[in-house]
Amino acid sequence: MNTTERDYYTDRTVLLDPYDWFEEMRAKGPVCRMANRDLVLVTGFAEAVELLNNAADWSNAISVSGPLLPLPFEPDAEDISGQIEEHRGDIPLADLLVAKDGTPHAQSRALISALFTPSRLKANQAYVTALADRMVRGVVAQGGCELIGAIASPFVTFVVSDILGVPEADRDDFRRIIDLAPPPGNMEAAPPPGKEAEWAARPRETEEVNPLEYMAAYFYRYISERRAQPPREDVLSEFAHSRYPDGTQPDIPELIRLATFLFGAGQDTSAKLIGNAMRYLVDVPGLQQQLRDDHSLIPAFLEEVLRLEGSTKVVKRLARRAMRVGDMEIAPGTKVVIAISAANRDPRRWEEPHAFRLGRPGIKQHLAFGRGAHTCAGAPLARYEVRIIFEKFLEHTRWISLSEDRHGTAENRILDFEPTYSMRGLANLHVELEPAV
Repeated sequence: MNTTERDYYTDRTVLLDPYDWFEEMRAKGPVCRMANRDLVLVTGFAEAVELLNNAADWSNAISVSGPLLPLPFEPDAEDISGQIEEHRGDIPLADLLVAKDGTPHAQSRALISALFTPSRLKANQAYVTALADRMVRGVVAQGGCELIGAIASPFVTFVVSDILGVPEADRDDFRRIIDLAPPPGNMEAAPPPGKEAEWAARPRETEEVNPLEYMAAYFYRYISERRAQPPREDVLSEFAHSRYPDGTQPDIPELIRLATFLFGAGQDTSAKLIGNAMRYLVDVPGLQQQLRDDHSLIPAFLEEVLRLEGSTKVVKRLARRAMRVGDMEIAPGTKVVIAISAANRDPRRWEEPHAFRLGRPGIKQHLAFGRGAHTCAGAPLARYEVRIIFEKFLEHTRWISLSEDRHGTAENRILDFEPTYSMRGLANLHVELEPAV
């Protein structure tokens, strides 16, 4: 074992610059084994697309719990699909939407398909636009803010609350519990290499804050109340009375799991995108003025940020059966880490992959929202709400810059990121805002 290789899950230098580490790994091939972990890493774009599109051979059961936990069974067949389902209850959070497979996933996905349609977003537009305008005006009047805490997190929390019909009186509670919780894929709690089994079996002296469990009690009340009443014109009522494609009605616990997951996932990734995009707006020479002159370029700007610095760094899959990925033979039960951030910078797919290029050809083919059956259902909402908040920032300011006291100069930025191996998001970003004349 090459013990000198930096560990993706615990090394802070990898947290600060994962792209350098991904390039080190890419040099070993688009599919390779991690030296310090019993994991396979995919950095190639074509290989990632092939794998993400192949739900028949790959299970999502470990998508939430991650690849560091040992499997609750020993693979003993050429096809372990049966073992996965038999032990699904032993895999943490394997009942969430993103971890489901096959028919259960398709059924649950069908329930949420109506929440993010163009007509639904259009109906929500007046609220989102007014909210963005009010929040941006407030921080511009102050001359600046810490963007993540003052704008990004509360804005997306309130937007997804409105989409899902969370009463305004409860929205601050939701935001508070989300702010208290550790980030998904918390690097500070990851086991050292070779200690995964001991870490999984350790006694838990304290329980971490779980925002999904906290919000579940609220959604139980919302959904139960609406199911007991005739359908009315709001999203939660529609959700409470929804049916699977076969006409059967989902039970309330399933609807609660879907609603809480959508809430948590929807606010986290979009908040990170706002912070990541603001960095590029400020630091790419000429970009800020270009977007000020033409707001219609904002969507293309966001797509290139999603490619270069998307909120999700990696996703995880479990091999159901023996197969070949790239030049590597994969055994049943192999845990694979698909490096979305690396695939989106694969030089075999993207010209000048590490450079920001507004209007890059084929930009929407990036993998920031995944691919295949598990493509992010909230992608339309993310694109829509982040576009609106940037329109308002550009409308109400003459210039935006980062605080040099906090973040240094553009040539030598000092930035801190949330300690998570799954996501890419700034811990803070202090912006200075010159009001429009």
